[in-house]
Amino acid sequence: MPQARPERRYVPIPLWRRARRILLLAAVACLIPTGISYVSAMTEKHNVGLGVSSVEWLRQHGGNALVSQIENWYYTLNAPEKGGPPLRSLPQVGLTSAPGSGESASKPAYRPPRVTPIIHPALPGEGVWKPAAKGAGPQPPVLLTTFRSDPEYPQFVAGVAWIDSTRTHLSYVPGLAEPPPPLSHRGPSEVPGPLRKRVVATFNGGFPLETSNAGLIYRGRVKEAMVNGIGTVVEYRDGRVDIVRWHRGPQAPPNVWFAKQNLPPIIYEDRLNPNLSDGPEWGETVNNAVRVWRSGLGIDRRGNLIYAAANNQTVESLAKIMQRAGAVRALELDINEDWTSFISYRRPGAVSPGNLLPEMFRPAERYLTPDERDFFAVYLRAGKRW
Repeated sequence: MPQARPERRYVPIPLWRRARRILLLAAVACLIPTGISYVSAMTEKHNVGLGVSSVEWLRQHGGNALVSQIENWYYTLNAPEKGGPPLRSLPQVGLTSAPGSGESASKPAYRPPRVTPIIHPALPGEGVWKPAAKGAGPQPPVLLTTFRSDPEYPQFVAGVAWIDSTRTHLSYVPGLAEPPPPLSHRGPSEVPGPLRKRVVATFNGGFPLETSNAGLIYRGRVKEAMVNGIGTVVEYRDGRVDIVRWHRGPQAPPNVWFAKQNLPPIIYEDRLNPNLSDGPEWGETVNNAVRVWRSGLGIDRRGNLIYAAANNQTVESLAKIMQRAGAVRALELDINEDWTSFISYRRPGAVSPGNLLPEMFRPAERYLTPDERDFFAVYLRAGKRW
């Protein structure tokens, strides 16, 4: 007779071990689409490194607060020390225009007053405006200057650009990824070839919508609902550009062509925002008291634009730079070295591009190839000459 099989005994699995297995399987199931999303994003064409692309992907997928906190810690630990040896010279910006070249003027052309130096004695060329383009004539569309921005940090240098609104037109250019899809008429995400003969400057467009929690109007249509009280670069359908504190509600007014928002104004009606030291008001980003690359856009009393950028700046110190340069209303644009760019072109056709400051991290050809982020382009108006 065959022997009977011994009865198989099952050892019960503890409840905690079952729970652990379930959680592990759930975590793996969740990570699969996350991994697919990350790999897909990283295999797309980028003009920044893998590290920066990874950080941007994390911001777009709910990790903005974490990234900002890590950046705060990093920049706080690496904050510059006060003092140090004074500079003996400033970066050379701009060119010397040849008398009588370019468009003639029936009356003396307006030029902004020289920026009064903060540190004395002034260095050669400090605060003196120079044409950005060769042969710009008596009325250059873009002027550049530099000056030391803080007596307690005598090595900090601010770069400033003044843009003549009577001779130029400002255009908002969407990037490859910002603003995010869907977006009609995105365009080439670079300075278009047919317009390069008239481009005189390009500069960074401000925080991504995911970071600023603000609004965007593009080609007269709302891409993201506008937010009252936020600093806004706005172009009206008649071509006029202004910087305002938005108060017209979430929708697009009929006379607005584009409007890009970026945090509360840092200067309004010639006064600094009294809350420049109030961190929560400025959204989930690097704390406004942390010193980092910062950029801003302002407007003077005559309606001309003023762009400023410098390393190791707080929001307050940036606002003071812009106020000293003549801005009566202003907002902060991008921060960090990866995004801060102002590029001028010395000749028609986007020839001889140059960064406003030599320490700017991104190449001067940045906006002549498709870029991930949105930006602004400055063109000569129709009928105007270099």
